[in-house]
Formats: sequence, C-alpha cells, structure tokens
Amino acid sequence: MLTVTPLHFLILAFVLFGIGFLGLLIRRNILLMLMSLELMLNGINVALVTFSRVGNNLDGGIFVFFIMTVAASEVAVGLALLVALYKKRKSVFTDDMALLKN
Repeated sequence: MLTVTPLHFLILAFVLFGIGFLGLLIRRNILLMLMSLELMLNGINVALVTFSRVGNNLDGGIFVFFIMTVAASEVAVGLALLVALYKKRKSVFTDDMALLKN
C-alpha cells in the first residue's frame, strides 16, 4: 500500500502555487486574478503545515492562521475595488483599472 509522505504534500503545495502564479500572470480579469492569488496562498499554507508537521511544532499552524486572516482581508478589499471598477466602467479587466483615476 502506498503511504503519503511529506514530499507528496510539498509537491501539492508547489503545484498549487505554480497554477496560481501562472493564473496571476496570464489572466486579465481581476476576479480570476484574486482567485489565483488565493491558490498561491493555499499552496503556501499546505507547505507551512507540512513543515510544521515534520518538525513537530506549531509554528507553521500559527503562520497559516495569520495568512488566512490576511487572505480574508485581501478578498474584502479586492472585491470592493472590483465593485467600484464595475460600477464606474462596466468592466472587470485590469486594462480599465487606470481609468479609475478620473
């Protein structure tokens, strides 16, 4: 039977972070960029919990808690900007973000 090792979790964390990073670079839709950023943060969370579990300490779990609170506030601010952009320009693409100055 196959056992799951910490290497499997680190590979999962790397894949999640990589998909999020590529999504952040490629996409122009702000909502999809926020979702990609959340994928990157979740990849970091998986890696931190893995290192915490391997090292038998709670430091990684504490960092994950703080990352989750920062991610929640990031989503709130990002969605507020998204709503403001949509109300002003009827678009959610990054090309229209510069138009909010007027």
